[in-house]
Amino acid sequence: MRRHAEWMSIADERILEFLREHAPRQPKQIADGLREAGLEYNDKYVGQRCIQLAEYGLLRNLGNGIYTITEAGGQYLDGELAAYTLEPVDD
Repeated sequence: MRRHAEWMSIADERILEFLREHAPRQPKQIADGLREAGLEYNDKYVGQRCIQLAEYGLLRNLGNGIYTITEAGGQYLDGELAAYTLEPVDD
């Protein structure tokens, strides 16, 4: 069972799931992929969520706005990590 945090949105799990299958990607590519799956999130919103997920260590910004899922992100998806225990990380 996935244990989310108060700072998370519903879109966050979809973004993490998408990047697990298709990383690395830019927010626009993520939003396009989610739209193809029938989920309507705009590019800017996905970008904001990627920044937040990276701040808590679930994603990593590889540079130039390209994100990939981290080991912690995979552990969260697998129900092995409670997101509410995470603190913001410094890169």
